[in-house]
Amino acid sequence: MIGLHEVYIFTGLSFGAYALLALGDRQRPKRFKNALFWGLIATSFLAGDVLGDFGNGLLVLALVLLAGFGGLAPAKAADTTPEQRLDSARRLGNRLFVPALMLPAITVIGTIAFKKLAAAGQAIVDPAQATLVSLALAAFVAAIVAVRLLRQPASTPLQQGGRLMDAVGWAAMLPQMLAALGAVFAVAGVGQVVGALAAQAMPADSRIAAVVVYTLGMAGFTIVMGNAFAAFPVMTAGIGLPLIVQRYGGDPAIMSAIGMLAGFCGTLMTPMAANFNLVPAALLELSDRNAVIKAQLPTALLLLAFNTVALYVLVW
Repeated sequence: MIGLHEVYIFTGLSFGAYALLALGDRQRPKRFKNALFWGLIATSFLAGDVLGDFGNGLLVLALVLLAGFGGLAPAKAADTTPEQRLDSARRLGNRLFVPALMLPAITVIGTIAFKKLAAAGQAIVDPAQATLVSLALAAFVAAIVAVRLLRQPASTPLQQGGRLMDAVGWAAMLPQMLAALGAVFAVAGVGQVVGALAAQAMPADSRIAAVVVYTLGMAGFTIVMGNAFAAFPVMTAGIGLPLIVQRYGGDPAIMSAIGMLAGFCGTLMTPMAANFNLVPAALLELSDRNAVIKAQLPTALLLLAFNTVALYVLVW
């Protein structure tokens, strides 16, 4: 059965290729540090279950030390000039969007199809991981199509993927690390501590205060942790369930849905959400790494205010 293990192997091999490419770039001043950093990440995907909790903990500490002391080497310059890329874009036109549109299309189709695909009464793809398997397949197929469409060597996806990872640097791993941190916070009972502190600070029997604290807390924790899914268990366990649902009788489904939207407003405002805010800046080769955040900030604040009002109106 194809499942998460195979997706991890695919991801680990990709990071392993980035490490080898960095090691082979003799013009890069920190090529050994880059190679070791991406190689350790590849090891975590390929052999994380073998290393165990203690081994993975040491690996994470090694990654922190590598990123914290001197950082990684900057990304290599693009192989083509802006004029050449503009000429290629004009020549290909809307066909440039084909590989990008294939990603969601194949992912959606695969998510639906793989859950029903079976042989001899056995599921070929793990139904619980159908979406991730479909996404990995979509990335592989889209890369092949992009290579054929742009008439590039087969190694181009790995070379450009490595260049992108170098441009983003250690921040590329923030979503994974912060999601794990959110799980740790939930197990450690941080939500209960937050709830107790909020209950002392809020006015007694104030529904609007509970809603405001919940939505602002979702956005605030997301800004700190870079991931609304990591903030959700903390704020929902501390504020959402004990106050909005249990004390005031709010609808948990509506509270959870709008609460997540409030958290996503925080995603728009933080560099900790590297995959949303730093990767686009790297792809567009912007001089200001925070340019995306600055452009999104007014929209994020407006949406946060709207979600707060919507939650207060709809949850009861």
